[in-house]
Parts: sequence; C-alpha cells; structure tokens
Amino acid sequence: MISLGFPYDAAMKSCDISMTPGTNQQIFASVAEGNHTAPSPGDFEFAYQSRVAMDRIRFAIRHLERFGSPCHLIREVSLELLDALDRLESVDRRFQVRSRGALSPDRNNGATQE
Repeated sequence: MISLGFPYDAAMKSCDISMTPGTNQQIFASVAEGNHTAPSPGDFEFAYQSRVAMDRIRFAIRHLERFGSPCHLIREVSLELLDALDRLESVDRRFQVRSRGALSPDRNNGATQE
C-alpha cells in the first residue's frame, strides 16, 4: 500500500474498497448511465463559461495575427491557442449532443415508430 501521509492513510484504512470485476462493471455501468441523463445546472454553467473562453481565445488569436510580429514564438502561441480552442469546441459539441439527447423524450427527435 502506498503511504500518502497521516490523514489519507487513516481514511484509506477506514474504508475497505476491493476492486473486484463486479465492482468494476458496476462503476462502468453507472458512468455509462450518467452519460444519458439530463445535464445539471452546473453543466450548463460550465458550457456557458467555455463559450466565453472560446470567444476570448478567438479574440486573442485575431489580435496575434493582426498586431503580432511574425516570429517563431508568436506562431507557437497561436498554435497553442488554436489547440485549446479546438478542445473547447469539441467539449461544447459533446455537451450539445448530450443535452439534446437527454431533453427529447425518445432519441428519434420526437418521431413515433409504427
């Protein structure tokens, strides 16, 4: 057992968690089930804040391209900002898919099957 220090060691000894294959399956099932639930208010706040961050990153990229001197460092910073923007947009798309899927009564955009 790895020692993390007094408060953590005492807490680890008091909770006996054994990772059996059944426990792993239960954890994976609960995580998979959580992906199909409606987003919480915190998820919506996170989505809003990520959109604000995306707008600020776009603004920074535009200003770097317009006012920055063409040098290696500026190009590297621009690429890092583009990477961050791409990651945030990817998370935002997944949130939109998840929120649309959870809000519709069935996954077929309200269409009924006959």
